Amino acid sequence: MKITDARVVVTSPGRNYATLVVETSDGLVGVGDATLNGRELAVATYLRDHVCPLLVGRDPARIEDTWQYLYKGAYWRRGPVAMTAIAAVDTALWDIKGKTAGLPVYELLGGASRDGVMVYGHADGRDVPELLDSVAEYLQLGYKAVRIQAAVPGMAKTYGVSTGDGQVYEPANAHLPEEGSWESSTYLDFAPTVFEAVRERFGFAVHLLHDVHHRLTPIEAARLGKALEPYRPFWIEDATPAEDQSAFRVIRAHTTTPLAVGEVLTSIWDVQTLITERLIDYVRTSVAHTGGISHLRKLYALGELYGVRSGAHGAGDLSPVAHAAALHLDLTIPNFGIQEYMGHRDPAAEVFRSSYTFTDGYMHPGNAPGLGVEFDEAAAARFPYQPRYLPVNRRLDGTVHDW
Repeated sequence: MKITDARVVVTSPGRNYATLVVETSDGLVGVGDATLNGRELAVATYLRDHVCPLLVGRDPARIEDTWQYLYKGAYWRRGPVAMTAIAAVDTALWDIKGKTAGLPVYELLGGASRDGVMVYGHADGRDVPELLDSVAEYLQLGYKAVRIQAAVPGMAKTYGVSTGDGQVYEPANAHLPEEGSWESSTYLDFAPTVFEAVRERFGFAVHLLHDVHHRLTPIEAARLGKALEPYRPFWIEDATPAEDQSAFRVIRAHTTTPLAVGEVLTSIWDVQTLITERLIDYVRTSVAHTGGISHLRKLYALGELYGVRSGAHGAGDLSPVAHAAALHLDLTIPNFGIQEYMGHRDPAAEVFRSSYTFTDGYMHPGNAPGLGVEFDEAAAARFPYQPRYLPVNRRLDGTVHDW
């Protein structure tokens, strides 16, 4: 069996997604998610112009060899565009491997280590009472874990608080980035009151998560972690910009609140110090941006040695293909922690038909051969790409700040 065609389809059924489609001489088709939020066309171009021509004629069964060929053969290594492209190829080849064997991908990875994958949803509110109502809705749906975000008083817009259906935080269609505002001192005073209100109403049976979104200095993050300790967060996410791994030594020295980071990181080398020095508790790297199933599995294996668990990024900016791939891997690894699940906006279901399920706070990838996601190219053609940007953030004095 050989690869006979590889092509990229960019579509926008509710938001932009880039999907790699790989066809074989045996008539099998594999799909991989090539979406990089706000930079979808960069990955699509990298695949079309540089990667797809290299795939035709290759044996799709040689997944690891193909990974090394694309990673080492490019010379220019790592980075989000290249690693997302490689991830799309890797995921598509695992999809083909499963279909060839007539088995779901998780069976090829060693079989299930658990019955289901605990996921968390996104609760938010324009004020604390609205957030409390949002948390209640998730608990009624059966969620055991909820991320909580509330608008910070005095800020024109707060990350994690959507204006629509709770499944997107950036503008629906923007040719220029939207600009938000931020002030850390106000946030640091406000965040503990949010946790206090949620715990007072719902108690400690529900896991509470919170995303700082890279906005604090290390010592500010340490202060937040310390202040939240009485409310026992499941984690605080991206407390400070992830590029500086040494910054987490400062945070770790001052608080026992669990730390999660990694959704903007793209390789095992980007988290090596964080894991081997036990500076984090959960690694948030995603299957779509970290070289696919093959590379992320190695990263998780490193985490297992140091007591670091998985907590993969799974926001709506990744397609159902990536979410399915994440669930297959989540189900198999021994050090699984939790999986983000934001869901997908209609009409995404017209383009991606998935077999994964949600029951009482847990998800399962299903037992269809391969990833269990069907990609309808005819339906995708009905939803053309729409230019969009992620927002830009500024402090109240006008300084550009981390969004």
